[in-house]
Amino acid sequence: MRWLTTLEQFLHDLKAQRLRTTLTILGITWGTVAVVVLLAFGVGFERQTRKNMHGMGDGIVVLFGGRTTRPFQGYPDGRPVRLREEDARLLQREIPAIEAISPEYINRQTPVRRGRAVTNPAITGVYPVYGRLRNIIPEPGGRFLNEQDLKLRRRVVVLGDQIKKLLFGDEEAVGQQVYIGQTPFLVVGVMQPKIQNSSYYARDADRIFIPASTFRVLFGDRYVNNLVYRPVDPDLSDRVKRAVYVTLGRRYRFDPADEDALGIWDTNEMDRFVKYFFLGFNLFMGLIGSFTLTVGGIGVANIMYVVVQERTREIGIKRAVGARRRDILGPFFLETFLIVAVGALLGFLIAYGIIQVAGALPLQEEIGRPELSPMVATVTVGLLLLIALLAGYFPARRAALLDPVECLRS
Repeated sequence: MRWLTTLEQFLHDLKAQRLRTTLTILGITWGTVAVVVLLAFGVGFERQTRKNMHGMGDGIVVLFGGRTTRPFQGYPDGRPVRLREEDARLLQREIPAIEAISPEYINRQTPVRRGRAVTNPAITGVYPVYGRLRNIIPEPGGRFLNEQDLKLRRRVVVLGDQIKKLLFGDEEAVGQQVYIGQTPFLVVGVMQPKIQNSSYYARDADRIFIPASTFRVLFGDRYVNNLVYRPVDPDLSDRVKRAVYVTLGRRYRFDPADEDALGIWDTNEMDRFVKYFFLGFNLFMGLIGSFTLTVGGIGVANIMYVVVQERTREIGIKRAVGARRRDILGPFFLETFLIVAVGALLGFLIAYGIIQVAGALPLQEEIGRPELSPMVATVTVGLLLLIALLAGYFPARRAALLDPVECLRS
């Protein structure tokens, strides 16, 4: 019954002070929209950035040979370190914290043709696990390289999606032949298009992939261009890198502390940077939105102070007949929460509409799709509850502390 009485009083105040209450509710509405939309865009931008980054692979490390800068065990400085395919097996065996590793051979001098269509892609010789490391997912109906391809040195090829378009256009490629130089290869897969905002040598869309064993036979390369590996846990990445320097330093006779002896591109470092960058970015966006919401909360507090002033005599009568302070506090708190709830509901509905419209715009590859995630909803509701609590507490406390005698005199 108390709830119904408070609701009736709220509706009466809304009707009596229609403009004032409406403006106050709109203040909360606009504040809610600001918080939700800004955080939703922040979350969408973060996820799109991570997706673009992970087009090259999730948590991978690219290892290149370098040049020594320190003498070591009688060997002079300035020696090149050139990696071999067996280094991949050595690191996999010696460092249990490496989940998967693949050598990577590259050739860009040999033309690839199909009929009259000719191109010079980055011909890449790899292990089957490379597809999983680098997020190279074949289109339905095709596949990536497998262990039998590697073991039997099969002449099979997986095409990047752009190379497929150059050679085949809209025709089906899987099951057809292409020529690498004068050697025919069977197309077993075509890579699904993916967003990739970073690369080395070439984008995956402009590559073709063949088994490392077939590459060695075809081109006779002794050295790999690089190795690609992934730690079992991104937090172990630094420890794995130290172990890589120790293991290869022992093999190639260089000081493990000589960082220039190897070149390492650790994508986990960028992941950590992005994590903390977007933590600060989203906090900043939330702070901007919360300022707008705070202004709305100040409006709610002001209207409740006015309500207290208007009900001074009513409060005095209640206290005179035995009402306790909490009986005075409750209705004011409840009315405050009703104002905030109405404004918040309108704000969520408007914000949802804005997010849906923004998500339909062709800007997702640049800024991502704004998303009303559970985190965004939780933060917004938490801010609204805090605003409602503060906006209701001080006017309600003032009402509860009024002297009954002074109230009846007014």
